[in-house]
Amino acid sequence: MAADPQSAEDPAAARPDIMSWLMRGFGFALGVAIVIGLLALGAAAGKVLILTFVAVLLASALEPMVGAIRERMPVGRGGTILLVYVGFFVTVLGLAFLVVPAAIGQGQQIVAKLPALVESTKAWAGTLEPKILSRSITELLDSVSKAVIPSGNPGSDTVLEVGTAAAEAAMTIATLLTLVFFWLVEHARLQRYLLAFAPLERRAGMRDAWNEIESRLGLWVRGQLTLMAAMGVATGIAYTLLGLPGAVLLGLIAALTEAIPIVGPLLGAIPAILVAATVSPQLALVVAGVYVVIQLIEGSVLVPLVMRNSIGISPLLVLLSLLVGSAVGGLIGAFLAVPIAASVEIVLNRLQARETPVALDPAAIETPDDATRTELERSLPDAAGSSAS
Repeated sequence: MAADPQSAEDPAAARPDIMSWLMRGFGFALGVAIVIGLLALGAAAGKVLILTFVAVLLASALEPMVGAIRERMPVGRGGTILLVYVGFFVTVLGLAFLVVPAAIGQGQQIVAKLPALVESTKAWAGTLEPKILSRSITELLDSVSKAVIPSGNPGSDTVLEVGTAAAEAAMTIATLLTLVFFWLVEHARLQRYLLAFAPLERRAGMRDAWNEIESRLGLWVRGQLTLMAAMGVATGIAYTLLGLPGAVLLGLIAALTEAIPIVGPLLGAIPAILVAATVSPQLALVVAGVYVVIQLIEGSVLVPLVMRNSIGISPLLVLLSLLVGSAVGGLIGAFLAVPIAASVEIVLNRLQARETPVALDPAAIETPDDATRTELERSLPDAAGSSAS
């Protein structure tokens, strides 16, 4: 067998290129280190990333208003953004000054009256039969009283903790409003900057995906805010008419928990039922019934009207995203899970090969309509041809 003349002439060509392998290994290690560093940075700055994402959600909800005003008024984009933002800022501050002080005052009144209400409820529970039911309710009331009733006078540490929490909440809200404003102002410039890193032939598709994600997120936020406002007003009025203590506070809780899909209504009903139970068991049953009626009206009338075509993902994906989000980030993760899943779903839809349709499975269709039957007849020859080939 003849030797390779090139190998005989150049023995170094037959040996592996050690420098090339070293450079590849160094590049791979550097890439892994960068990924690990970014993951660690994201984990350390988790609160900042969540706050930024919430700001993007709110800005996406305000962006269509900017376009609508510019179409009707001869105002530049900067002036329109300032006008929309000032309206949003005034609305947030107005609600904060009107609702939050009343809710805090009612909460203090409930806490002040809670010991007497708990004692009267325990006396009523002591008359119940069988005794195991009486003992269970009494132990539950003891646990609630230990958790929510302050023991003695609040010390300086408690006052300091409350003040620190209030200052952090104020700083968070101020930071959120600032991020919303700058996202509205810098949105177009940031989009052009980031798309410049993409190949020229992909920029148009990536821009369309970006705009579709923001449009879908904006629809979802506006729908959620509408539902939250409707639930807060409805429950607040109902609780006031029923004479429930802390009606404004409980209505605010119901409005906030409405933002959490599926489990939100249950979370919003629990505080109202517990407060009503400290007044009388009959009032607790009435409050539970009224809350169920409000939820039924909202689910059958308001939700289809407001959230139609807002998020555009299947209920299965909504449920799975909620489970994953709650497992990762608790209530905040559950709140952000649905818009994140919708964004990922839009990206995956654009990555699919839509030009080649997938053949329908006849066994999965029980009673196909005319459109489904036509699509099935069109796809069956393709499936038969592919199986024959």
